[in-house]
Amino acid sequence: MDLQQKRQLNATRFLKVWLHVDEGIDIEFFALSLPGLAGMLLAHAAKTVFLTDHGDQILENCLKNVQLNSGVLNHQKVVYVRELDWTHPWPPKVSSDLATQERFSWSSSELEEVQKASLLLAADVIYSDDLTDVLFGILERIMSQGSEKVLYLALEKRYNFSLDDLDVVANGYLNFRSYLKDDSECEGLELGSLPCFMGKCIDVAEIPQYVGGYDRGDDVELWEIRYSKGKL
Repeated sequence: MDLQQKRQLNATRFLKVWLHVDEGIDIEFFALSLPGLAGMLLAHAAKTVFLTDHGDQILENCLKNVQLNSGVLNHQKVVYVRELDWTHPWPPKVSSDLATQERFSWSSSELEEVQKASLLLAADVIYSDDLTDVLFGILERIMSQGSEKVLYLALEKRYNFSLDDLDVVANGYLNFRSYLKDDSECEGLELGSLPCFMGKCIDVAEIPQYVGGYDRGDDVELWEIRYSKGKL
């Protein structure tokens, strides 16, 4: 297992531990880019789960994980594996011809379910400035529609040498932080008339470590993120 895979596993493990601590969840939710791990854990309680990623090979692996673990889920029918390409518009186009509909494409009824979702999950999705930009673009479109939503995002900072900065930097992290405001900052944006993302970093010291085999270190973070549509 290379360093990148370990970082992804650390962020996902941490999110799974937090879900274990935050018991009593009984809501409908939309899981963002969590193929087969933390998303399936919440399938024990949630009404509907959408596991999303991009690329047929990854999605096939995700579907296989769902099928292998179907015996421990409430009902297999509540877990959907769907493609979510951050660079494409949301909502995606829906084909009216079922015969030509691709395996991991969305139906119109499923898009309606996403609008009713209240919880989004993501792990290890912050590692590039460009991808962070398109991630927040699609988050804005999803979180501004339907019911109020909250996103819990787990990450581990990825440090690499940057030719632009001539220094070792955490790729995507500063750009990620630039999208987040606290409550008072959001209220101050034209007296709350402008939309914004409100972010709060959860104190990881308050979350027990039930899963062994990994070191959280100081670079693993868990964020609670909400979207304010602004006042009309």
